[in-house]
Amino acid sequence: MKLSIVIVNYNVKYFLEQCLHAAQKAALKVSSEIIVVDNDSVDGSCQMIEEKFPEVILIANKENVGFSKANNQGIRIAKGEYILLLNPDTVVEEDSFMKIVRFMDQTPDAGGLGVKMIDGKGRFLPESKRGLPTPEVAFWKMSGFSKLFPRSKRFGRYHLGYLDQDQVHEVEVLAGAFMLLRRETLDKVGLLDEDYFMYGEDIDLSYRITQGGYKNYYFPETAIIHYKGESTKKGSINYVKVFYNAMIIFAGKHFSKGNARRYAILINLAIYLHAFLTLAGRFLKTSFLPVIDALLIYLGFAILLPNWEAYKFQRGYYPPEYLHVAVPIYILIWIASIWLNGGYRKNIEFSRIFKGLFWGTLSILVFYSLVSESMRYSRALLLLGSIWAFAALPAYRFLLSLIRLTGLELELGKQKRIVIVAAETESKRISELIIGSGLKIDTVGFVSPVGLIHNPFYLGNIHQLPEIIRINKIDELIFSSEDIPSQEIIRIMLDLNDLNIDYKIAPPESLSIIGSNSISTAGDLYVVHINSIAKENNKQNKRAFDLALSIGMFILSPVLIGFVPHKSVFLRNILEVLSGRKSWVGYCSGNQNLPTIKKGILSPASLFPDAIPAKKKEELDIVYAKDYRILNDFEILFKTWRKIGKS
Repeated sequence: MKLSIVIVNYNVKYFLEQCLHAAQKAALKVSSEIIVVDNDSVDGSCQMIEEKFPEVILIANKENVGFSKANNQGIRIAKGEYILLLNPDTVVEEDSFMKIVRFMDQTPDAGGLGVKMIDGKGRFLPESKRGLPTPEVAFWKMSGFSKLFPRSKRFGRYHLGYLDQDQVHEVEVLAGAFMLLRRETLDKVGLLDEDYFMYGEDIDLSYRITQGGYKNYYFPETAIIHYKGESTKKGSINYVKVFYNAMIIFAGKHFSKGNARRYAILINLAIYLHAFLTLAGRFLKTSFLPVIDALLIYLGFAILLPNWEAYKFQRGYYPPEYLHVAVPIYILIWIASIWLNGGYRKNIEFSRIFKGLFWGTLSILVFYSLVSESMRYSRALLLLGSIWAFAALPAYRFLLSLIRLTGLELELGKQKRIVIVAAETESKRISELIIGSGLKIDTVGFVSPVGLIHNPFYLGNIHQLPEIIRINKIDELIFSSEDIPSQEIIRIMLDLNDLNIDYKIAPPESLSIIGSNSISTAGDLYVVHINSIAKENNKQNKRAFDLALSIGMFILSPVLIGFVPHKSVFLRNILEVLSGRKSWVGYCSGNQNLPTIKKGILSPASLFPDAIPAKKKEELDIVYAKDYRILNDFEILFKTWRKIGKS
């Protein structure tokens, strides 16, 4: 056998499905086998492989053994002359395997090979070719000089920016996302070092290959899509810590003691500096709008107060405590209410701001009626301040959106305009999938995957895509991998790179559509980031949410009870959540394989107006359990609050 493809999977079922579809097509041109090592996924990955890809060799681990150990499991049973380590979040071209095997056959000194990688928007990924991260190279990267001078032979050595990305080159480090290895080389230098749990193992093996007398090559005559969606968010503190700790392990093994010690000091400084900058950046980013909101509302009250006094009473009628104590409390309530209603999410939606201000004002009026008369300053001023907030907050956000600041784009209910590139049967299937998602998407039309076709069903053919995108103002293309080869999809993405549009790929007979930054299924059922509800802090947050909401509802019950059906059930639900017998949001179904949580008054299925199939309920539960966020509970409760009185 010529080639063995080893894929390590961990909770990325839909990435894996697309990867296997593409890999199987490429494997038809080479004598090969595909081995998937699953690291105890809980998203149904193993079941999907058994049902849709029975010819794939599956190793199902009972725990997450890490990237290196899992790859070694696959390598040990592989029969191929060459071993390809392939990430599940990749899409290969139909002739990728044929081309890389032919190059290795013709280049006997090649121990390893990597290829040109692009991301989901068609942009070249610089990690396709890398240099060895020596202390000097690491310093230039961490100091930012490599970004300032990417083509410099001195400063740009980490990503070898001075080498032409379209030419074959000898390189020092291969990317673990696509790493072709000669069996003979592995027998000589050894398998992946299992001291590395995740990250760094590709650098270590690449270095050992060169030390063993072989060469590593960057081979751009075939390209792959690498979504880079799984495991850890790039740029997060956790990613930096894990990655740089892997570099410390590498330095301890391969550098002299003195260099290794200096390297470790440098790395640790980089970790703490990056952590500080990341936290500072997040704080500034998340606090920017709330701080501006608070200052603007306070400014409104500061202007309104003396004018209202002069009009109604006399100057100095209200004590200083009104501006110094009462108004800041009002502002805190408004800010909290806007946050709870999603007013500080990415992109601007006026409806969220108005809802936050409305509920905030209502809460202030309720509390206003409960405090002593000495603290009830003026309902009129409160009303005027509310009007000011309703006018000022959306107005300045609109002005910010005109500047086109990232994350402050104005939505105004805008629908994403998409075109589906597929044959007629797949076009209809994908269109139904999009309709079932409930997302704000406008399917402008369909494009034939072959040229020179005249059919009223289509806007045009695949060769007319640039004109179709420009004339119809398209935001996103969805390709059918059933009708269009991966090689053609990748070529189109590269050709259209300057148009700044998004791309997605729909596998055949699947409920998933893979996109440039995530995997989406009908109703956004699947997300990449793993944040299990079983985590202790998530359990605590969920219980705190239940308690806070129940107390708030109990206080507001004289108002809320007039809007909900089954009033006695509503009050009983509040008491049951307060006592811990129930939660406001729980699972849709009784899936025994998910972490145990309290029975919910509501569930993700409550978002749907009609009954949904049992299978979809299970999928919703998997997503809810695997990627838990308090905001998810807020959103479910806010959108379905009239159902809180159900039994």
